[in-house]
Amino acid sequence: MAVYTEVSLEDLESFLLQYDIGRALSYKGIAEGVENSNYLLQTDHGRFILTLYEKRVEAHDLPFFLNLMDHLAEKGLACPVPVHARDGKALKRLCGRPAAIISFLEGMCINRPTEKQCGQVGVTVARLHLAGLDYTGTRANALGLPHWRPLFDQCAAHADAVAPGLNHLIADELDFLESHWPPELAQGVIHADLFPDNVFFIDNVCSGIIDFYFACNDALAYDLAICINAWCFERGGEFNTTKARSLCRGYLSENPLPHADIEALPILCRGAALRFLLTRLYDWLNRIEGALVKPKDPTHYLERLRFHQKANSAASYGLT
Repeated sequence: MAVYTEVSLEDLESFLLQYDIGRALSYKGIAEGVENSNYLLQTDHGRFILTLYEKRVEAHDLPFFLNLMDHLAEKGLACPVPVHARDGKALKRLCGRPAAIISFLEGMCINRPTEKQCGQVGVTVARLHLAGLDYTGTRANALGLPHWRPLFDQCAAHADAVAPGLNHLIADELDFLESHWPPELAQGVIHADLFPDNVFFIDNVCSGIIDFYFACNDALAYDLAICINAWCFERGGEFNTTKARSLCRGYLSENPLPHADIEALPILCRGAALRFLLTRLYDWLNRIEGALVKPKDPTHYLERLRFHQKANSAASYGLT
């Protein structure tokens, strides 16, 4: 989350006239994430999140995201839901941007997750996947394997300025992944961005997940690989096998994946690491002036990619 588009009080008050959530008492920009402009909105009816969707988010994808949140909540998954205006629509426009108001989810993000919390994340991801099996909306992964090389082409000329040899390393990795990506994995709706700042806890118990704006249809095990990258490396870059084992076992206790999908984890983890290396590299080289958010260091995912390149089976992630 972040703030790229400033909203005046006058614009906000006019916007809220379309809803039955009371009048604004306060609103404050949220300086986290990289994709959209977000405000914490307090009205006399409660707290909400106001989101303005910026240029990187395709407007035609927004119904998929908003309807998915409604669907998952109806299935019992703890997640925010869009607030529908008086005309029944969840998607509106504000300050020249598509915009929506989302319910506020209670809880706190965990900076240093424990083994137990990683296990809870695994359970939650599995329940999301199961709840999404009958979701009728479809959306291709706009940051999946076919999109990595075009994204790299936009960064290649300056990659070595970020880390020596990075250009060559990414080019070689793309060649490998394009020729070794596993086919016919179990498919479904995935979150595709379940980092610790998108998972809330109350009293060390997972209370819900947020930020579905990368959600898409893709391999379920790839979502698990994204979580391994996001949750199982320590701040110094060390891989924590115990946390990975807990996360994967939590997932598999709810949604046992085929053996082939589990054995594909090393390649899927390499792909997930490269995906975030590339998007962070792009953001690092194309900073948006005036945004409250700072781009994240892409070299953190270079370290993770190197770890996964040495993994040769699911045992590297604590599984047998």
